[in-house]
Amino acid sequence: MSTRPAPRAEQFSTAVRGTIFGKRGEIARRLHPGDPLLLIPDPPGVDEPSVWVHARGGDVLGHLAPDVNLWLVPWLLAGGRCQATVAKINSEDTESWKRIIIDVRLVEGPVGR
Repeated sequence: MSTRPAPRAEQFSTAVRGTIFGKRGEIARRLHPGDPLLLIPDPPGVDEPSVWVHARGGDVLGHLAPDVNLWLVPWLLAGGRCQATVAKINSEDTESWKRIIIDVRLVEGPVGR
């Protein structure tokens, strides 16, 4: 797994993947732009770790794209913190991997860096 540093931009937008599995569609339908989200990385030792997106209350909405996971997982596991909110919810006619767009803001870097 690559450990390239977080991008210079402290804010970025990205799509949430995997929103069509289980009851995630129901969770997505109750979201609105501006709603806060939790971003939680897989624990150390996972072969291809992801950052999981959780709605208020802890329900899993989906995960971030692999190219974001490559740098965000190690950054979060090293102590980095971020805030995420729903930016846009596209229609259900939109491909599932482009349906929910979130804004992410890095608020604190890893300790000692």
